[in-house]
Amino acid sequence: MLNNSFYGLSHDPFNKSLNVKDFFDSNDYRQVIDRLNFLKDVNGIGIITAKPGMGKSFVLNCFNKSLNTNLYQMIYICLSTVSVAEFYKQLCDVLGLDTNGGKTFMFKAIQERLFYLFKEKRCPLILAIDEAQYLNTGILNDLKMLMNYQYDSLNCFSLILSGEPRLNFTLEKPVHEALKQRITVHYNFKGLSPDEVSEYIYHKIALAGGADSILAPNAIPAINGFCHGNPRIIDNIMTGALMLGTQIKSQTIDAEVIMAAANAQVLG
Repeated sequence: MLNNSFYGLSHDPFNKSLNVKDFFDSNDYRQVIDRLNFLKDVNGIGIITAKPGMGKSFVLNCFNKSLNTNLYQMIYICLSTVSVAEFYKQLCDVLGLDTNGGKTFMFKAIQERLFYLFKEKRCPLILAIDEAQYLNTGILNDLKMLMNYQYDSLNCFSLILSGEPRLNFTLEKPVHEALKQRITVHYNFKGLSPDEVSEYIYHKIALAGGADSILAPNAIPAINGFCHGNPRIIDNIMTGALMLGTQIKSQTIDAEVIMAAANAQVLG
């Protein structure tokens, strides 16, 4: 367990819980937020892809928190493998609709609710589906039909499909050509640049009340060699390094401690 007081920290700066107000302003973060802000005003489809650990779910949460709830209603669904009927039930549940009817009944109810939110309440829905790489062809086809309200003349809501990069390959299949043509914004996370890695680490240490001097100058290049710009990997290595540094009573985290922590992650 990490002894926060050894390095003068108020908490483990690299644990999973992070308030949206404490986000790190990376290039990926700005690129996604800019695209989603555009998407919400045009009611189209957005595709956000990233390898695990890049922070796409956190950015979606930040975007949700930034919305004016008088103007937009965002619903977030995190999927595993589900059937079309199960997907409709999930969507009806979050929209507060009856799930006792069959697929046709639920589809009609969902379309009517989407139109009502858009036209009557003037508070259009933003539907964010995370882990969308698990969506099967049936669900993707039905999502396309949900967007086809009134013979293609009107988009009543915005759809965000967020998932791992293989989602892009799925959408390249000819069967999804009509859905692909509706994509308004598309972004694949690049990961933190080497400069951003150091800024990210110091940002998190500062949030916990720590000093930059916790890290020796050779620690950052060592982290860069392992993390490949992935924030989750950085968090795991840094948590391990702080624990190890505490155990050996090292006043600073240097490259040797980083490498030991990284090797422990691989072996673990």
